[in-house]
Amino acid sequence: MARRPDLGKREEIWSRKDLDEIMHNLSLLSEHGVREFYLRAYRECAIINSQTFPPPRAVQELVQAWKQLRKWRKS
Repeated sequence: MARRPDLGKREEIWSRKDLDEIMHNLSLLSEHGVREFYLRAYRECAIINSQTFPPPRAVQELVQAWKQLRKWRKS
C-alpha cells in the first residue's frame, strides 16, 4: 500500500519576488544557459516512484525556464 505524504511538513516555495528575480536572471543568460537551467530543473522534477515527488521550488524553476524559452520562440 502506498504511503501518504507527510502533510505536516511545510515545503519551501519561491515568492513572487524570487520568481521575478529568477526570470530576470534567465533573461540575461544565453539560450544555451537557459536550456541547461531547464534541463537541470527537468531532471530534478522527475518522478522516480510513487513516493518521490519533485519539490515545489524545482517545479517553479522549470516553469520559469520554460517561460523564458517560450518568450524567445515568439519573438
